[in-house]
This record gives sequence, C-alpha cells and structure tokens, in this order.
Amino acid sequence: MARGRKQGGGGRKEPRFGLAAAMADLRLDPKDRIPAGEDAPKKSTKKKPVEPDDEDDVPAREPKANQPKPTPPKAKPARAKSRWGMSIGRLAYWAVVCGLWGVIALVGVVIWAGAHLPPIQSLEIPKRPPTIEIVGYDGSMLAQRGEMAGANVALKDLPPYLPKAFIAIEDRRFYQHFGIDPVGIARALVANILHRGVSQGGSTLTQQLAKNLFLTQERTLARKLQEAELALWLERKYSKREILELYLNRVYFGSGAYGVEAAAQRYFGKSARQVTVAEAAMLAGLVKSPSRLAPNRNPEGAAKRAQTVLAAMADAKFITDAQAQAQIAHPSVAVKPAGAGTVNYVADWIGEVLDDLVGQVEDSIVVETTIDPKLQSVAEAAVIDELAAKSVKFNVSQGALVAMTPDGAVRAMVGGRNYADSQFNRAVTAKRQPGSAFKPFVYLTAIEQGLTPETVRQDAPLDLKGWRPENYTKEYFGPVTLTQALAMSLNTVAVRVGLEVGPKNVVRTAHRLGIASKLDPNPSIALGTSEVSMIELVGAYAPFSNGGLAVSPHVVTRIKTLDGKLLYMRQAEQPAQVIEPRNVAMMNQMMQETLISGTAKKAEIPGWVAAGKTGTSQDFRDAWFIGYTSHLVTGVWLGNDDNSPTRKATGGGLPVEVWTRFMRAAHQGVPVAALPNAQGAGLVPTLAQIASQISAPTAPAPNAAYSARSAAPSPGRGNTRPEPAAGLDGWLVDRLFGGQR
Repeated sequence: MARGRKQGGGGRKEPRFGLAAAMADLRLDPKDRIPAGEDAPKKSTKKKPVEPDDEDDVPAREPKANQPKPTPPKAKPARAKSRWGMSIGRLAYWAVVCGLWGVIALVGVVIWAGAHLPPIQSLEIPKRPPTIEIVGYDGSMLAQRGEMAGANVALKDLPPYLPKAFIAIEDRRFYQHFGIDPVGIARALVANILHRGVSQGGSTLTQQLAKNLFLTQERTLARKLQEAELALWLERKYSKREILELYLNRVYFGSGAYGVEAAAQRYFGKSARQVTVAEAAMLAGLVKSPSRLAPNRNPEGAAKRAQTVLAAMADAKFITDAQAQAQIAHPSVAVKPAGAGTVNYVADWIGEVLDDLVGQVEDSIVVETTIDPKLQSVAEAAVIDELAAKSVKFNVSQGALVAMTPDGAVRAMVGGRNYADSQFNRAVTAKRQPGSAFKPFVYLTAIEQGLTPETVRQDAPLDLKGWRPENYTKEYFGPVTLTQALAMSLNTVAVRVGLEVGPKNVVRTAHRLGIASKLDPNPSIALGTSEVSMIELVGAYAPFSNGGLAVSPHVVTRIKTLDGKLLYMRQAEQPAQVIEPRNVAMMNQMMQETLISGTAKKAEIPGWVAAGKTGTSQDFRDAWFIGYTSHLVTGVWLGNDDNSPTRKATGGGLPVEVWTRFMRAAHQGVPVAALPNAQGAGLVPTLAQIASQISAPTAPAPNAAYSARSAAPSPGRGNTRPEPAAGLDGWLVDRLFGGQR
C-alpha cells in the first residue's frame, strides 16, 4: 500500500478538514511579492497556468485577432503635483545657497577694501593743501599757486542759506541718515535704470567728504566701498554740524579753489560770509562738475545749474517760491580774478625757485615780490598789442619782455603772447641767439684792453677761412670809430675787434657781467651766435646802468606763512665791481649813440638819457632790443617758437616800438636822472675829444657813404636826419648838433 501510494501519489488528493483547509486558500500571488536579492523568484521554463481570477495577467496573453489593443493608463494628478513641488523646492534651495555665497563674497570684498585703508583708529582729518599767494611789491595780489584754499569759515559765520543750498541739491536727507542713505541709493538706482544711464548719484555729503579727505577720484567699486566705510566712521566721530562745516571748507569748486571761502573769493571777489542767495546757489551747483561748470569758464552752464539749485531749495522749503524766482531773475556774475594773464609766467618762475629758497612747501605761504602790477599790465599790453597789429605782416608769433631795476629787481615779465595757449616762459627758459645785442661785451673787452670809443677800425669785407661776415645792408664804410661801428651795428668791425681782443676774453667778459649760458669762443661769438636767455642778457646789461656793479636778477623779497612767520628774506648784497667806472662811461657814450643816430633811433624817452643795443640773428629769426636808463633796464624779444625766419623783422623795428611804449609809461612821474659816469649826459663830446679828433692822424674821415647812411632811414625805422656836411668838420658838427635827440 505504501509503495502504491508513492507511485501514484500525484493522482489522488487527500481530503483536508478544518484549519488546514482554510490555510490552503491563503496563497500569495507572484505579483504581491517583492523580488529582491535572493528572495527574487527564479524564472521557470514551464508555462504558468493561467488562473481565471488573475485579471492583471490578461493583457499578457496573445490578443485575439478581433480584440482591440488596450490603451496605456493616464498619469495620475497627484504625481504631477509632486513634480512641481520638487522643482520649487530645488529653486528655493539653490537660491539660499547662492544668497549665502553672495553674502560671503560681499563680506570678503568689504574686508579686502577695508584692509587697504589705514587703521580707522589712526585716521585724522588731513591738513589743508598748501597755498602759495604771490603779491606785488605794493602788496596787491598777483596770482595763486597750489590748491587755492581760503581760510576755514565756521558754520555759524555763514549765511544760513549757504549750507542749506548744498543740502537741498546734494543730500536732502543729510540729518536723517547715518552716513549712507539707503533711500537715496534706491532712488538713484531707479532713476538711473529709467534713464538708462547715470543721471543721479546716491552719495551723501558725508561720503563726498570722506572721498575728498582720504581717497582718490577714481571710479571703482573698491573706492566706493572704502568711501562708505569712512563715511560711517565720520558719522560716529563727528556731529552733523562738524561734518557739514568740514565739507563746506574742503569741497572742490574748480579753478583750483577748495572750500567756500576760496571759491567765493575766486568767483565773486568777496568772502563767503557775504554771498547772496543766488551766489550760494551757484557755489552749491559747482560741486556736481567743478571744472565744467566753473562760472569763469562756463557762465551760462553755471547759471543754469544755479537755477536748478534754487528750485531744489524752494522744494525743500528753505526759501519761498517768490524768493527763488527773484534770484533767478537776478543771477550772480563772476568777476575777473586777479592775476589773470602774463603775470602767471612770473608765478611759474617763482614756483621753480621756491624749493631753493625755503625747501618743500608744507604750509600755506605768502610770497612778496618785486613785481609792479601797473608795469606788468603795461608790459603785457605793449607785447600783445604789437603782435596783434603786426604779427602777420612780419610773420612773428611770439614775444617776451623783461624789465628790472639797475640792481636786478624784476619789475615786469612777459613770457609769451598768451599764457592760456602756452605756458612756456620765453623770458626765462628759452635760449636764443642774441645777434648784435651781444656786441657790447665785445666792445667792452676792447675798451678794457686800451681802446676808446673813438678808436678807428676798418669796415671792409672779411674772409676767415671761407666765412665772410657781412653788414646788414651789405655796405662798407671804410675807417669808422668804435662808436660808429656799434651804433650802426657793423658786423665786420665787431668780428675784427673780437679777433683782436680774443674770443676767449670776450666770453670771460660776458660771464663776468652775468651771462650764465655756455658760450663758444670762436670768431662768430662777436655776432652773438651762442644762445642765451633773455633774463641773463638783460641782467648782464644792468652794470652799464648802475655804474659797473654785478647784479643777480631776482623777483622774491620775502616769504612768510599766513600767520606771519618769516621763512625767507632777501639779504642786502655787496655787489662786486665788474666794470671800471670810466669804462662804464665810455660804454654808455657809445650805446647812447645807438638811440641817437644808429639802429634804434625810434627808441626815445622824452627828458631821459637812454642807451642800448639792437640785435637781429641770422635769417631774421630773432629780433632784440635791450635798452636802459638809470631807472630801468628792459629787454624785448620777438620771433617764433619753431625758430623759423620772420619777414625781415629787425631789432630796430618791432622790439624798439614795444620797448618805447613800455618805457615811456614806466618813466612817467619818475624824477629824471642821468646814466652814471656819463660826461655831459653823454650827448656832447668834450673839447678834449673834439681836439683829439682834429689832430689825430688816424682820425676818421667819414665819406659820402657814411653821410648817406646817416641820412637814410634804417630798415624798419622811419626817422631821418639832415645830411651832414662832408668831411671831418661836418661829421663833428653832426655829432654835436645834428640828429634826433
């Protein structure tokens, strides 16, 4: 039975009762199982019988030919909502991450910007930049150098509408913010976005003060962050009134003016304590763009900006609408500042010598000078007017003038035609060939070696190894005196005399009298071929006017601080005697003749004895005249900066005209005085000189050529003189009584 059951066990089922029967029906369907790892059911190669109740397995069967294909199930709405939630969550997450990194980056930049500032606890309000005030010998203001900073003005001393004008246009919420104005920044940001550009700024007055005191003007993010940090520090350390007062005394107003006091003096010629509402509005309007809106440069732009400020003041209820309209109807007018024009050449020259006199300038100073403001104006007008009238005709574009007393004190200096166009100082810095204006040093050397004004030398063609110096008119007059040769500026005689006394000795004489430039001791030195500056050439003529004493051209007499502390005072000098008095007398006699019958006959000062020498360099590139009285020594130069030739402008032409106009004005009301050591004022020879002329075997016998030369007008000179009688007697009579005096 047992074997039978085993073999046939697959065909017979035993009946089950009770719990066993109930448990038999609790079977797990394969789809209810979670296949994972070792529990995953192994695939069977046998085909699984399909149970009638396995509805989920029906689609897996082969569809019948006439049965439609089932459609895939649609996505459930709950699952779509979960996807949107995940996206929003991710965005929020990354927004927080980026925000955190942004904050970290901003903190890092702030720390970096602060690291480039000095320690806050060591910061102090810096000293005001030094100002150099230059005054004339009469105490009047000539010019200012450095950053023009007026005296500090207390807030209580200013009219109340002046600070209110700045608050109205620059920082309406000044008394509400803590140094940085978030509201103002937001407003400016919106305005700039709407205008698609920078139309408004968000900086407070405190930020502007921080920038002016401690930072540069560069437009960078680092500088802006530093400005904000410093503004916070200022607000913690100072009160609002102190910050406003510092601001008004330090802000830049253009034209070198720092602070309201300097600006009011610069533009209106008055103290900030006295400005009107319209003037206060104009000053407040300058802060936006000082260089562009300066009323001395752009009066229309400054006036328009002032109207905007007045409207802002009315809007802020600082003034009434009626007051604003009244001030708009009567706008402020800028005054012409003192020191405009060619006196700036003097100011620049002073700036160059200050370091030698007082060292580095750290405090504001007042420089007292020898400049006469009236003579400076006359000199400026003489040069500018002459060039305006004749620069085109003679192709002359520039001019210069230096006038000094016989002891070297410079009374006037014009370094060029227009300082605004060119700051190059042709009176001090430029070096040009003096031409025949150098000849007095040649003849002085000859006199010191024993020659006299009446010594005769030959005026004839000369050939020096191929070099053939010629006279201006290409005429030759034979035997002439040294006086005649100098008066008529005969080149061949000057070269002969220079070779006779030695070019090296001529150079020594020029250096002894004050020429500092390098001079080449060659035969052409007699014709002024080595370049010199005007200031040294005029200074070298001064010994002829003062009796033979050396001078040092100077312009500064005293330097002191604003509180009166003396920093420098020019000491009285013991000048050396560089020319013997009797030689001075002979040289004055010779150079007087230049103005009487020579190349400078138009140079005349009524009632005064004057002397001098003209000069014209090769190809008419330079035209000079250096002339003097016992009161002033004045030199004039005209030419072109590029050293191009003029249209035959000679020393006896334009320079003499400028010199005469200036010297006549400079000598008005001055007591007449003769040149030192000049016998008979140098106009009439002594009887001994006349006798020596008659008896001397080598006495000149001026021929007809000389008579014609004396009678004919010189180039560039319109005056003529009566033709003298022929022969020696006629020449003496002409010397004694003829010619222009």
